Amino acid sequence: MPSALLWVPVTVAAATAQVFRNGAQANLTQKIGTLGATQVRFIFGLPFAALFLASTLAILGAEVPPVGAPSLGWCALGALAQIAATALMLQVMRERAFGVAYAYIKTEPVLVAIMGVVLLHDVLGALSWLAIGVVTAGVLLASTKPSDARLLLKEGRLIVLGTLGGGLFGLSAIAFRAAIEALGTGDFVINSLSMLVLSLAIQSALLGLYLALREREAFLGSLREWRVSLGAGFLGAAASSGWFIAFSLTAAANVRTLALIEMPLAALVSRRISGNAMAANEWWGTGVILAGLALLLYAHAA
Repeated sequence: MPSALLWVPVTVAAATAQVFRNGAQANLTQKIGTLGATQVRFIFGLPFAALFLASTLAILGAEVPPVGAPSLGWCALGALAQIAATALMLQVMRERAFGVAYAYIKTEPVLVAIMGVVLLHDVLGALSWLAIGVVTAGVLLASTKPSDARLLLKEGRLIVLGTLGGGLFGLSAIAFRAAIEALGTGDFVINSLSMLVLSLAIQSALLGLYLALREREAFLGSLREWRVSLGAGFLGAAASSGWFIAFSLTAAANVRTLALIEMPLAALVSRRISGNAMAANEWWGTGVILAGLALLLYAHAA
């Protein structure tokens, strides 16, 4: 029986891996374009996820659980929602400032909490709801410059696309959690990794077909940059493994809220590399995020 708070270190580890995966993808984007870098997380991540699952099965002497229609359906929904959310995110980022896009997309924890209550009957206490709100406010503060503030309210299309992207990311988290739960009894790590491999297989098949028909050069570019692509694939699989395992342990809203520890981590790494000082709104936003995360952990430790 896993510890009630095991999801906390698992989520932090996943967020850390994601920070470095995003860095690898940013490096690839400069060389092979946005689409080529994006597909790496799925297509190059699948072999590593399969290796993680095979290793776990061998160590535990277990077998892959039978996947029924409910698990397959939820997993497919999550896979499709994640692809659509990624596409919307990239579209918003192409059109406007990164901070504005990030702010709308990272309303995800609030949307995840609402969908979790409606679809999975998750139960969240008052402190958890407060923590989710505080963390989301911190993200809005840290990721939007004063010059971007007008865009948050005036750009109707940006609001729709960004919020829809956040909603789809939230739906994918809910769907993956539901897929794992639908497997029923069994080892939570094996169930989680099994659904991860299935979701990546679905995503790789769909993206592989699209790339073969429409964007072959994007895939060939990732092959030319195979060393960085493999690194990004490994980090992506490691991060996703953490997300899925955490989803099997607690409500998706808790996971996606604590996952925002990624933001101050990414800021620290970025500033370390670039040498630029953090802006005042970033410092204040980071402080609010950390306060909200502390409140979330207190709510679950109490």
